[in-house]
Amino acid sequence: MRAFWIWTNVAMMTAACAAAELKPVALLTEETIDDWEAVDAGGSGETEWLPDSNVFVIHMGEMLSGAVYQKAADLPLTHYEVTLEAKRMRGVDFFCGLTFPVGNLETCATLVLGGWGGSVTGLSCIDGLDAANNATGTFQRYEDDVWYAVKLRVTPENISMWLGEKKLIDQDIAGRKVGIREGGMESYVPFSLTTYNTTGAFRNLVVTPLPEKKAE
Repeated sequence: MRAFWIWTNVAMMTAACAAAELKPVALLTEETIDDWEAVDAGGSGETEWLPDSNVFVIHMGEMLSGAVYQKAADLPLTHYEVTLEAKRMRGVDFFCGLTFPVGNLETCATLVLGGWGGSVTGLSCIDGLDAANNATGTFQRYEDDVWYAVKLRVTPENISMWLGEKKLIDQDIAGRKVGIREGGMESYVPFSLTTYNTTGAFRNLVVTPLPEKKAE
């Protein structure tokens, strides 16, 4: 009986620890906003936190503008989801560039919304090809001052993305080369928000660890 009691308590503690490890982490709050650092890639726009609405704004720069999350090492590297809302306030290029780790802090990709003139949505890069030139790229119509809900899911085998309820990306990555686009994005790894010659706003950014699938 005592052995059973000990086993039961150990199992309960293990389950509690697992649940704690899977707790979502909100990254755009009053408590976490200081964990972001603006990066000037040369002519970058300023960043602004609006505390009354919990909105993070990246103002238009000449090219890339954005901020890097300084505690990325504390976030999951795979088996996780990122949810956020983003909107274009002004400009004609991407208003949301979400750079994220894929398996380790050195391997990253960028989810682009509204690139290449305002409509291309996809991942940069897969096998060296950016969102405008790989299978993840699609053309989406975005309106100014409209919030768009985004969900990104990363596992060792796949990167998926939803815009609202619509699944736009379902990219298998096993055996594929995943990386960022060269030409400035190197300054924004491993986890960041960016825009390109555009003012973008962000809110409700949450990272949620996912349970690993049990081996069959």
